[in-house]
Formats: sequence, structure tokens, C-alpha cells
Amino acid sequence: MGEVAAKIKIMPESIDIDLNKLKEALTKAIPEGARLHGFSEEPVAFGLKALIAVVKVSDMEGGTEKVEEAFRKVKGVESISVVELGRM
Repeated sequence: MGEVAAKIKIMPESIDIDLNKLKEALTKAIPEGARLHGFSEEPVAFGLKALIAVVKVSDMEGGTEKVEEAFRKVKGVESISVVELGRM
């Protein structure tokens, strides 16, 4: 079985969210079987920035679902969306 790399866009609830603290909370929320390979920030509008997480998961049905569910539960997260997915 191979691996899949996913770019996941995380929108914070507001401009007032500390992105460094949000990154720490998201890192702690990574479920077993997934590996985080880093974050980048993407300007959205009016000072609001989204976080882009690159995560590797196994290439099986529902591969990113556990990660998405874990990220949604983190305080300060407004929404989650997978923006890119590719086999490794």
C-alpha cells in the first residue's frame, strides 16, 4: 500500500486567532497513521490568513477523513478543506 500527500486548508475562526498556537494544537491533533510535514500560511482577505497543512496518510479508502475530523475538533478552526491530493 502506498501513501498519499494531502494539502489541507484550515480557516481560523477570526483574524484574532494566534496562528502559532493554532499550529501547535493542530500538530497535537494529528491522528495515528498520519504524519505532518509542515504548515504554510496563505493570505485570504483583510488580514485573515489560512493555514495550509501538508499531511501524509496511507493510500486507502477514507485516507484523509481521520485527519479532517481531528482538525475540525481543534478550538479556533472555522473550516477544513482538502485542496490537493497526490500519490507518492
